[in-house]
Amino acid sequence: QTFPLEDMEHVSNKDDVKTSLQKVVRETSHEMMMQCVSRVVSHPFHVISMRCMVQFVGREVKYSGVFSAVGRILKEEGILGFFVGLIPHILGDVIFLWCCNLLAHFINTYAVDDNFSQASVIRSYTKFVMGIAVSMLTYPFLLVGDLMAVNNCGLLAGLPPYAPAFTSWIHCWRYLSAQ
Repeated sequence: QTFPLEDMEHVSNKDDVKTSLQKVVRETSHEMMMQCVSRVVSHPFHVISMRCMVQFVGREVKYSGVFSAVGRILKEEGILGFFVGLIPHILGDVIFLWCCNLLAHFINTYAVDDNFSQASVIRSYTKFVMGIAVSMLTYPFLLVGDLMAVNNCGLLAGLPPYAPAFTSWIHCWRYLSAQ
């Protein structure tokens, strides 16, 4: 079926905006799933790297490499030791992703005028600028996740008096919020 040219031009801008928002939601959902899977897969390495870095604070040598760290974490904490701090990291990633993508979409759709000669250049940088702004919002999640990765793991920097022993990431969040 063909439509007369007049009807084709009469397609409302609201329909275009709705369609583009649906596209952003669909793409962000896919990106979120991929981000979560990659975070779960890579988080054990993040825990190991955090602990290897933190051991320098107390001049310790508890973790001398990846393989010794894997063995030590398995022996002392079990498989869950590789996933401490995962939840706040995932929450931070998801909030960051949705805020960046939705804010960039709304700014590009409603705030950037198509008649402006540099509109396409501005649109190309919107997501980057939103990333910087939103990272301030999500930084606490990453901080809590990193603190939990080293908390109470036997390293001086993760034990009192340097750091309280947290029972959960929420306990850590509340402690930091009070500070």
